[in-house]
Amino acid sequence: MCGAWLKSRVENPPAGGLVLEQCRLAPRPALIDFFLVKNSLFSVLLALALLSPVCVRGESGWITDYQKAQAEAKANHKFVLLDFTGSDWCGFCIQLDRAILSKPEFKDYASKNLVLVEIDFPRSKPQTVETRKQNAQLAERYQIEAFPTLVVLNGEGKTVWRYEGLYMGDVAAFLAELDKVRKG
Repeated sequence: MCGAWLKSRVENPPAGGLVLEQCRLAPRPALIDFFLVKNSLFSVLLALALLSPVCVRGESGWITDYQKAQAEAKANHKFVLLDFTGSDWCGFCIQLDRAILSKPEFKDYASKNLVLVEIDFPRSKPQTVETRKQNAQLAERYQIEAFPTLVVLNGEGKTVWRYEGLYMGDVAAFLAELDKVRKG
């Protein structure tokens, strides 16, 4: 509308010359502010979603005390699964957790057959001095050279299975491998 008004004024100027102050740009629509808020909210929710596997891990049956895990495994005739991970920085570790270790099928199998131990080497997540010391000793004992590394121990503490790197199979294949170890 302003464009047509301005064109008519340029072609047929009023006696006093051009009067441009009558044509003002419309104020910014409120939708722009809505989009900014929506994008900010999306960013916050995305950040929470990316951090959730790290937070959920502690509440899903994983413990950090190796000695306690060995005692529980021996008493309940279970295996110990050691997950050597960099839970807050290692991309393959996060993928393994999302693809297998946090799945209901794995959790169900683990509750019946495994004692789960997270041996974590985080960069920003706080840990006690004792936990850091224990984890360093275990990494040395089991010769950990890459993350993630999974080590399965029998009730006596002997290594019966080991896997380094991102597991490429699905949950069913992973559980089948663990079942072979448990039965064999």
